[in-house]
Amino acid sequence: MNILVVDDEKRIRDVIKEYLLLENFTVYEAENGLEAVEVVNKNKIDLVIMDIMMPQMDGYTACKKIKQIKNIPFIMLSARSEEYDKLIGFDLGIDDYVTKPFSPKELVARVKAITKRNNKEGIITLAGIKIDDLAHEVYIDDKLVELTPKEYDLLKYMILNKNIALSRENLLSNLWGYDYYGDDRTVDTHIKTLRANMGKYRNLIKTVRGMGYKIEYKEDI
Repeated sequence: MNILVVDDEKRIRDVIKEYLLLENFTVYEAENGLEAVEVVNKNKIDLVIMDIMMPQMDGYTACKKIKQIKNIPFIMLSARSEEYDKLIGFDLGIDDYVTKPFSPKELVARVKAITKRNNKEGIITLAGIKIDDLAHEVYIDDKLVELTPKEYDLLKYMILNKNIALSRENLLSNLWGYDYYGDDRTVDTHIKTLRANMGKYRNLIKTVRGMGYKIEYKEDI
């Protein structure tokens, strides 16, 4: 999961980054709102942690511009605790509001809570792949790709079981059903077509010799 940390104080960015890296998040940085908008334009960002009072472009303005690009979850940071400031943020659609000084561990816990909530709403992500399970759609780098129902089920199952070697028998029984009497080469055929649809992420699917397949992904890749 890619997180953008935006604060004009490098010391604060460094502390937040250190704690996020310990939880295997990928971290991008920006020192003002203008730079944050550029980072979101050029990269796949899943969540933004943003200070409000910054030079060149404040957090509220940056949040508004980023929301026009993509509806990304936001946690706003501020030394101010007035109710009015919080209401402005929530009106912009932010997910959480943290007042400085704050506990880095608590901030990471809030990040995890937002991530878990988004997954419960039917969004599953891995690298540049996003599965909208409610709409039954798959996006590669924010572009909709057409998958067959079985390719969709296969991709979803493997992502939910990432870094686990899955035998052909496992895949057949879980995705085709225990009463399926076809050849296990059916799995190989579907893996081949799925890879073809995954673009630059095709190599995430690894062949486990003599067994089956797995999606191999480390957050720091």
